[in-house]
Amino acid sequence: MKWAASSQPPQQIKFCNAPDGVRIAYAVHGRGPALLISTCWLSHLQFDWQSPVWRHFLIELGKIATVVRFDERGHGLSDWDVTDHSFEARVGDLEAVADAAGFSTFALMGMAQGGPVSVAYAVRHPERVTRMLFYGSFSNAGRLMTAEDRELDDAFEPMIKAGWARPDSTFRRVFTSLMIPAATEEQMTWLDDLQRMATSASTAVIARQQRRQSNVDELLGELRVPTLVLHATGDRMNRFEFRRELASGIAGARLVALPSDNHIVLQDEPAWPIFVDEVDRFLEEDRRTSNAEPLPDSLSERELQVLQ
Repeated sequence: MKWAASSQPPQQIKFCNAPDGVRIAYAVHGRGPALLISTCWLSHLQFDWQSPVWRHFLIELGKIATVVRFDERGHGLSDWDVTDHSFEARVGDLEAVADAAGFSTFALMGMAQGGPVSVAYAVRHPERVTRMLFYGSFSNAGRLMTAEDRELDDAFEPMIKAGWARPDSTFRRVFTSLMIPAATEEQMTWLDDLQRMATSASTAVIARQQRRQSNVDELLGELRVPTLVLHATGDRMNRFEFRRELASGIAGARLVALPSDNHIVLQDEPAWPIFVDEVDRFLEEDRRTSNAEPLPDSLSERELQVLQ
């Protein structure tokens, strides 16, 4: 049974420090069992909250669970002046958020590029993770890339350097069109704007370079929790073949194909209620056994200043 929308408090934005001192912003909203989301490439906790692209995710997941999500280092409300975007640094960010949020156990969702980080965390901290979900993700960013994929990926780097920060969204629209080809103009314009707001051009380049090196294939066999893998069949950012490889490497994992061409499933397409129903049913066992609630304390005066 889902929680009523009216019972949801607004999101609470908080900050914690990664092991190397980088300040990481995270947000908590919703009610029910804890669901920690290992973030995708582009996010901005405040901007996403009113998004025509992400808002339905936040609302519906908040009816199912207490959602904890965060902006990666160099992105959103987290520290931007960062040079280390390595895989180990990103795992450290996830560890810091998991500890700061205050839940002893939680379900863990790896979104897109957050998938490999989630796998590493779950293997290192099996006592914390009750179950795992993957959405549009992968275990090895390079293994299934074709020569054409690599050529296109290499072409993105000079495009980011030339057009990421420009007020004109022409360059950023290339990425938007790959992520949500079936979107409305309003939704595409919002995602155009998110890219410039979420991070700098230099960080976007470095982050993409680091993500291409992500490979946790050898860790998949160590996962011993119920696992659900969801992915759009027509995803152009991370092809569906990646998901088959991910699901086949985890014992007992179930793969659900979402009938969509969008990397981010939109609210008005048939794939969306399938996504919500699958996640709802998958978290039912945690809902019966968990008493998790959102953290009660609000932002400090200093945190409000940083947010402003």
